[in-house]
Amino acid sequence: MLKKTVKVGEQEVTFKSSAAIPRMYRIKFKRDIFKDLTKLEKSYKDKDDGTKELEIEDLEIFENVAYIMALHADPSTPASIDEWLDQFEMFSIYEVLPEILELWGSNLFTDVKSAKN
Repeated sequence: MLKKTVKVGEQEVTFKSSAAIPRMYRIKFKRDIFKDLTKLEKSYKDKDDGTKELEIEDLEIFENVAYIMALHADPSTPASIDEWLDQFEMFSIYEVLPEILELWGSNLFTDVKSAKN
């Protein structure tokens, strides 16, 4: 289980990633977080001209993942994603998204050595 505090607009928000996240995400949004994050990572990568552009569906995935990780870190987080998002001023998704992707990736990384060596 990993935690990371990220500045979202003018607020500090703690996000938490653990083995519970896929289940929480599936229960709340009826979607597979592994498929969604794979799509989001592909969309986020630089295009040939160096620009980054996310589709509306990708923005929704980002919001959902960020919300679940924030809720996991702080149970006092509002029960509604709309209420949670409403507490922020406008912010750049491109500053927050890499932090969330890094947290997710760090949680998936393992340093366990194979027993077959």
